[in-house]
Amino acid sequence: MRPETRTSLSENPILRLTALRETEAVMFTGIIEGMGRVTGATPQNGGLRLDIGSDFDLDDVRVGDSVAVNGVCLTAVKVAKNDFSVDVAPETLSKSTLRGARIGYRVNLERALRLGARLDGHLVTGHVDGTGKVTAKRPVGNALLFSFAVSEAVSRYIVEKGSVAVDGISLTVNACYPKGFEISMIPHTAQMTTLGSKKIGEEVNIETDIIGKYVERFTRHAQGHKEGGAVDKTLLAKAGFM
Repeated sequence: MRPETRTSLSENPILRLTALRETEAVMFTGIIEGMGRVTGATPQNGGLRLDIGSDFDLDDVRVGDSVAVNGVCLTAVKVAKNDFSVDVAPETLSKSTLRGARIGYRVNLERALRLGARLDGHLVTGHVDGTGKVTAKRPVGNALLFSFAVSEAVSRYIVEKGSVAVDGISLTVNACYPKGFEISMIPHTAQMTTLGSKKIGEEVNIETDIIGKYVERFTRHAQGHKEGGAVDKTLLAKAGFM
């Protein structure tokens, strides 16, 4: 085995990444708990107040708690039984499909992960990277095969057999391309989420795996690379990842 020459937390990007994962507040898992429906959409100084009725019990949600709405982390500002309200900032509207939310709009919902709970999906922050568009949808065996178009700024962090959150749903990437990727969805997920009813041409929220972003940032800073350059085997080896 190659001897490890970087042992301090400040020098070894792997140790720094591990420490970050241990201290970072994990928000969501990408395992959708149920769906909801927008019952009110009120513009507010460039933002939007959304009232949402949930299909499942929200007894443990309080004002100030985080809820992922179609993969977007939002703060509950009002809670009454299975209804809650959130304020969506202009920046969030510009980066997500919530800008098109209207009364009757169906959304995926997930409450924030509690410390000590099982992590069945993958680490999802609720900070979407942007939107994608459904370009293909067809049955393959018992599954639905989806293809999505995304920008290169998003696709660079998507890897084959890695994880991606689509409208808040934790999914495995079947294949990825410079400007797109594919996933397979089992019948249960299609039935329990809004993605099963999405049509070709419709938009979805995309959040890539946060670990890849941190690896890239650490390796660049360690080697003095400029943002936006290629992350190749040479760079990863110099940074201690290979």
